[in-house]
Amino acid sequence: MKFLDQAKIYVRSGDGGDGVTAFRREKYIEFGGPDGGNGGRGGDILFEAVPNLNTLIDFRYTQHFRARKGGNGAGSDRTGAAAQNVVIKVPIGTQIFDDDRETLLADLDEAGKTITLCRGGDGGFGNANFKSSTNRAPRRSDKGWPGEERWVWLRLKLIADVGLVGLPNAGKSTFLSVVSAARPKIADYPFTTLHPQLGVVRLSMTEEFVVADIPGLIEGAHEGTGLGDRFLGHVERCAVLLHLIDGAAGDVVDTWRTIRHELAAYGGGLADKPEIIALNKNDAMSPREASARKRALEKASGAPVMLISAATRQGVPELLRAIQTQVTTIRKDEKDPA
Repeated sequence: MKFLDQAKIYVRSGDGGDGVTAFRREKYIEFGGPDGGNGGRGGDILFEAVPNLNTLIDFRYTQHFRARKGGNGAGSDRTGAAAQNVVIKVPIGTQIFDDDRETLLADLDEAGKTITLCRGGDGGFGNANFKSSTNRAPRRSDKGWPGEERWVWLRLKLIADVGLVGLPNAGKSTFLSVVSAARPKIADYPFTTLHPQLGVVRLSMTEEFVVADIPGLIEGAHEGTGLGDRFLGHVERCAVLLHLIDGAAGDVVDTWRTIRHELAAYGGGLADKPEIIALNKNDAMSPREASARKRALEKASGAPVMLISAATRQGVPELLRAIQTQVTTIRKDEKDPA
């Protein structure tokens, strides 16, 4: 299945049904009077977050959603039938923006969360509604109220606990394939990963977290260089950022600073998120190189650096334990800030 994280769609709720003008005409009843019923309500347009979806690809092929009109009223004081609502199912983490792509209308970040985006029009009144002591035979009936319509943008931000960031070929996809059941494409050329990948890491029966691997960043990504920073939106909701650095590539301090600059330029609070730094490809460095680069990186970042090799799994269990501890602490604080 292809991955699609944004789509533009048109939605329109149903018009209300029309009221009718009718009079009661029965044998032996001299003064029947008005009995025109009201129109039914038009259908609403609702969005619901469901857990079994992880892409917006369906909206590439279906882009128009319209609810039906309410039924018209009828004689004998019969009200028209209300139209059924149209429920549009989207993945958890979907944001709904207005046509200007800036005004946030809804954020469906929990399973089962529902929002009514367009309300159906109310039904019009039949002539029985206008009967009074001074107007015994009204001939007025109203049309139903029109529904609402708009173009909206859907933008998906994956729900994950840990976001993998780093330059292309830092070993992010290899790391994800080693620690989870995810099988991303792995190759020795930049930008092998073209769209985000999710993997679930289980340390025990009660401990697990979700890792999001996004395409690599390069210098100038916030200006559109490379694949740009568009996919950073998928790690905005993460509790922790795991910054993987290719230790065998050379100047690890410049590499770290490049990614930190891109995170700060993107905004969204990414630069302020807790960061775990891991120096990857330890198997491709001599012990002296690994030690020197680790010390230089710790001095520049002011944080501890873990040495790992995703290919040989060296240091990976210790890294996963550190991630689990931090994710558990942060999620607990989010639920109980006091």
